Amino acid sequence: MDDLFSSEDDDHLFDLDYNPYARKRPLSRLDRDDYDETDEEEANRQKLYLVPYRWWKEAQRSVADEIVGILYNVLSNYDNADSEIVLDLRKEESSGTRVKMGEGVSSREYALVKEALWLRTLKWHNDSKTSEEDERYHCVGEGQSQEVFPLQIRLSFSPGTNSLLVTISLKDNAVDFYRRACIIFNSQSELLQIWDFSGQTSQFVMNEIINLPKFSPGKQGKEVLLELHVHGFFVFTNKTDERLAEPMKTENSFGKSRVRMNMNSDNLSSQLMLTNTSLSGSGYRGIGVLGLAGLQNLGNTCFMNSAVQCLVHTPQLVDYCLGDYEKDINHENPLGMNGELSLAFGELLRKLWAPGAMPVAPRMFKFKLAKFAPQFDGYNQHDSQEFLAFLLDGLHEDLNRVKCKPYIEAKDAEGRPDEEVADEHWLNHLARNASIIVDIFQGQYRSTLVCPVCKKVSVTFDPFMYLTLPLPSTTMRTMTLTVFSTDGIMLPMPFTITVPKGGGLKDLIDSLSLACSLKDDETLLVAEIYKNQIFRLLDGPSDSVALIRDDDKLVAYRLPKVSETCPLVVFSHQQLERPYGFGAMAPNWKLFGVPLIARIENLSSGSEIHYQFLKLLRPFLMPVEDVVNDYDGDETRNTVNENSKVEGIVSPLVSYSDAGPDSGEENDVHLNADFKFYLVDKPGSSEIKMNDPVPISSLTKNLDVTVHWSDKMIEKYDTCLLSSLPEVFKPQLFAKRHEESISLYKCLEGFLQEEPLGPDDMWYCPRCKKHQQAIKKLDLWRLPEILVIHLKRFSYSRFFKNKLETYVDFPIHDLNLSNYISHIDNQLSNCYQLYAVTNHYGGMGGGHYTAFIDHGHGRWYEFDDDRVFPISEDRIKSSAAYVLFYRRVREM
Repeated sequence: MDDLFSSEDDDHLFDLDYNPYARKRPLSRLDRDDYDETDEEEANRQKLYLVPYRWWKEAQRSVADEIVGILYNVLSNYDNADSEIVLDLRKEESSGTRVKMGEGVSSREYALVKEALWLRTLKWHNDSKTSEEDERYHCVGEGQSQEVFPLQIRLSFSPGTNSLLVTISLKDNAVDFYRRACIIFNSQSELLQIWDFSGQTSQFVMNEIINLPKFSPGKQGKEVLLELHVHGFFVFTNKTDERLAEPMKTENSFGKSRVRMNMNSDNLSSQLMLTNTSLSGSGYRGIGVLGLAGLQNLGNTCFMNSAVQCLVHTPQLVDYCLGDYEKDINHENPLGMNGELSLAFGELLRKLWAPGAMPVAPRMFKFKLAKFAPQFDGYNQHDSQEFLAFLLDGLHEDLNRVKCKPYIEAKDAEGRPDEEVADEHWLNHLARNASIIVDIFQGQYRSTLVCPVCKKVSVTFDPFMYLTLPLPSTTMRTMTLTVFSTDGIMLPMPFTITVPKGGGLKDLIDSLSLACSLKDDETLLVAEIYKNQIFRLLDGPSDSVALIRDDDKLVAYRLPKVSETCPLVVFSHQQLERPYGFGAMAPNWKLFGVPLIARIENLSSGSEIHYQFLKLLRPFLMPVEDVVNDYDGDETRNTVNENSKVEGIVSPLVSYSDAGPDSGEENDVHLNADFKFYLVDKPGSSEIKMNDPVPISSLTKNLDVTVHWSDKMIEKYDTCLLSSLPEVFKPQLFAKRHEESISLYKCLEGFLQEEPLGPDDMWYCPRCKKHQQAIKKLDLWRLPEILVIHLKRFSYSRFFKNKLETYVDFPIHDLNLSNYISHIDNQLSNCYQLYAVTNHYGGMGGGHYTAFIDHGHGRWYEFDDDRVFPISEDRIKSSAAYVLFYRRVREM
């Protein structure tokens, strides 16, 4: 397709540079194991159905295309039908014309149709039965049914009479089915006629005529064994007889046709009777409601199953694939798949709409898909919307009715009315792209770009296949961070704040600054802690909080606003770990606690580093009473007196209020014994001595220091406070979280609002002659028959993915877009009704897809792989809704 039919902000779902059709590859072992050649043989085999012509013709009133049929007059050897029936089909001279829906119909006319046409007719009658208000039109008495039964027939061509001979033999069929055939093909009462709308008989005759020189003149051609499926002939049984018939002209008291005839076969008396009630398709044994077959999960294929179910229940697509859509296959399109994908999809749709409601294994469809699309190879989970985008684009290329795409040069839109430019773009698009997908799924939007420098305005009109609506950033997120002070007074304190889920680091810092009463001369530095180390600093204002996971541990350091040229010193803590037991390894230093941070001005010697670390530790000192009672040395116990308490000196060994960078040698001895400081990743001896110079340059911005703690200091400081750090968000087991709600209209407004282009998506301004970060505005201009709305729940980054669980309140019956479309077409409605939903349950690591389908008249069903069951309408809206399918309806 010329344009990628997707909306903005969706690049992660579809790579513009990737062409899935450009190469083929050998199948993987998993694909080969899953592929069965019998599946393809079954798909290619044409099934033929014999039905009452009146039953078939009644459904054709809603079909726009006229269908050409061949009419045959049928003669039979009914007098000698004990073991074999021979039907002589002779072409009517006026045959071959298009069927006129208003002409009279004989009660002895049958129709021969392909399976797809039979399914479409069956669906039409089934839908009519469901919508009928009078119960008598779709209620069949107990024991009554319309069965489909197979007949094995032998077809041959008679050159002498230029007719087709059909032989139905008792030896080829079950006795029960053969008896029914005897009744159906009885031609004693009046002339029997068969309309062939399958094209199979004329093709067979043509082949036989071509091969006539190979056979002796006057001899009958070779016989071909075929299976014929018979349906629509009313049957009801009791203990004594079986009755079967077809419509007659005689009217009964209910205005229904009725016929009676007697026939003796193997001393069995069969009375035949039929009313037109049977022609509605009601009572078909095993049908109930069509289109309720599930799809087997082949291994993580729920993403595919949910999207396929939504597509195969799209009304226009169902009617199209149950018709003669093969004529639209474009075998010349290099972007297509030579019709293989469309044929596989059409065959899958027919199986899902066939009577019986048995789960279908989509092996053939997946095989064809994987053959041309390596991203769907194997059994990995994929994004259902990404799969949908590929499938719709692939079906379009396969079914594009334009065999040779013309080159059309785009004209300058400046100075012309938008209506004229939009129609021009749309006609140019249709000149190159014309398919059922374009007809029903595609709309058009207006894209306006404004240069922020020269105010140049550029307007283009582009097609779209679906709308990707962002969930507004007003959706909030609760986060907990621990604030560490560097003033040596306050203990660490956790703060719980609320920030937009799609917000940036600036939103987080603003909210946290307000919560912790940050002073004007202070700033916050946010860091992620992992395994007692700083894993990363969050210092980019544009960094998204979506990158922060709930199980992360974050701290915010309160730092004074000093020059950024002052190095940032990070203190990591280590204690000696002594393994116990036989064979224990040697002691080693192990990290613990939360690193501490400080900015040090005029850093020249180790004294500044020692002093700053002791200052940061001051809030973690144990109470003096505990220190006095626990300390072992009598000498030191005597040194701790009331004066030290008054002066606020709480250290058991050193008077930290006096211990500045130039403290005496006595303090140096104690510090060297209790803490040892080392520069990280420095060659040779990296210990930092008190008065020794620190080996750093003026360009050093960060300085990593490891501090070794003695056992004595472990006891004197509250290391539990130093190690306690909560997660960003820890859900409570029994706490019910408030479910945030946002309107679908609000999401649409967010999609249509002005926004600046990103730094990586700049627009080249033809007036400025350079790339500019233009202001972009989208407007809906032309709406499609089927509107697909993708709720952008997943966000992707370099590190991980995130899912938004926001509850979107979307309309089910009355989505009205009149206020959101820029171009009003009075001939088309802007109202839509929901008919399908793709749901995603779970998170990014693993999840499950299902589909909700409206089967008409408010009957909703959930399609969960091979399980299909009814659900109430009030369950349709949930926070799992991912892709919404709307169909156009008349304005209320």
